[in-house]
Amino acid sequence: MRGNSDDNAPNVPLLKLLDCSLRVSVIPLSIATIWLTVTNHQDNTGYGKLDFGNFMGLKYMVCISTISAVYAFVAAMSSWIGCLVSKAWLFFVSDQIVAYLMVTSVAAVMEMVFLAYKGDRAVSWSEACASYGQFCSRMKLALVLHSLALCSFLVLAVISAYRVFSMYEAPSVSHKEVELEENTT
Repeated sequence: MRGNSDDNAPNVPLLKLLDCSLRVSVIPLSIATIWLTVTNHQDNTGYGKLDFGNFMGLKYMVCISTISAVYAFVAAMSSWIGCLVSKAWLFFVSDQIVAYLMVTSVAAVMEMVFLAYKGDRAVSWSEACASYGQFCSRMKLALVLHSLALCSFLVLAVISAYRVFSMYEAPSVSHKEVELEENTT
């Protein structure tokens, strides 16, 4: 084992800047996603009122956006303060979990947006966006912002994986094993 990965990693200041910038950028993206989703409602005289609270997928996206914003804030603060920076494995596991949660929420809302715009003729669902255009537009914008936050977390997951795995040296192969392998082939 080599010790601290930051001592041996190339371009450490650039990697730290990218890491911190991505974590900070997730915060406004997540807050904007939450605001757009929670304030999204539209009333239609023929069909009634449509509100984000009527859809579990949108509630789930708000929950995951809240988790990602809070985690990004805590992670950015801890990297500035330096209290958890030496715990690369903690960032690795946390980044992976948040990225996977965000993938599930993007998938859930993406399905909702698709059905709202296209409908599903097999089960007699018509496209709702013809009647609720403003609601659908805000939902689509929230999905785009949430997807940008997901992209940030995917890059953060790669960066944290690099930090964890660069702490260890590659396995070495002895000369006897190399000679034995050459003789058997």
